[in-house]
Amino acid sequence: MRVLITGATGLVGQEVVKLCHEKDIAVNYLTTSKSKIKGQKNYQGFYWNPKTQDIDKTCFKNVDAIIHLAGATVSKRWTIDYKKEILSSRIEGTQLLINALKGEMHTITQIVSASAIGIYPDSLINYYDEAFNDFDDSFLSDVVQKWEGVVDGFSKLNIAVSKIRIGLVLSNNGGALIEMVKPIRFGLGSAFGNGKQWQSWIHIKDLAHLFLYVLEYKLIGVYNGVAPNPVTNMELTKSIAKALKKPLFLPNIPKFFMKLVLGEMHTLLFGSQRVSSKKIENKGFQFKEYHLQSALKDLLD
Repeated sequence: MRVLITGATGLVGQEVVKLCHEKDIAVNYLTTSKSKIKGQKNYQGFYWNPKTQDIDKTCFKNVDAIIHLAGATVSKRWTIDYKKEILSSRIEGTQLLINALKGEMHTITQIVSASAIGIYPDSLINYYDEAFNDFDDSFLSDVVQKWEGVVDGFSKLNIAVSKIRIGLVLSNNGGALIEMVKPIRFGLGSAFGNGKQWQSWIHIKDLAHLFLYVLEYKLIGVYNGVAPNPVTNMELTKSIAKALKKPLFLPNIPKFFMKLVLGEMHTLLFGSQRVSSKKIENKGFQFKEYHLQSALKDLLD
């Protein structure tokens, strides 16, 4: 099998590539930097530029499926211009792939695209599964709705569409966990707001396995990329401190303060989405890291 991966050098992409190679799956990858193009037998790079809609179409040769992960990070201050970048990076990249495949002979049968649980409304009481569709008009929800809508365009090319709504990814190679660890390690950790907001998390290795599971078993539709046991922000903070053997004695950080510091991006810290993993579990997927404490022990030891 050969897959084409966008976002292959990102946090999730690197783990997916590693797992592909462990399973003897060859990887083509797209990059906007020509200096990052490699020509190995099982790891072949190709140039693309979503902004100019330029792509090397030989990237599709002998490819069975696409794993689509590319998109600008949301963990950067949301200025008016950067909000446009967050949306356009997802729409333009997806549309470029579709446009490049139109009218072309290809062997691609499935796309597994990243999505995000940010599509679900902020709630302390709801428990969201994939059947929920009463979305709100928050910025992140709007981005994800439009992103998923464009991804659905692959179905018109007779390519099966799968979407994985990713939660809080826990990794020791970058991402949110590393940023949360920094103040706690120095005894300055604290929960945000009242700490009751739900955090639906997933271990990076489980997420990579989930992408390939959806691919290998040709599971079509939407699946939540979260572990079975969501926790509150307070529980997450306390669990990290416990794993690091550090005390927590500072008061919670007020919402208004983080809004002053981060602007609209503060919603990443205070938004609450308790999300179900039952659908993918019912398809036979087994999480290795089922509970937060064991996941943190694996990552922080």
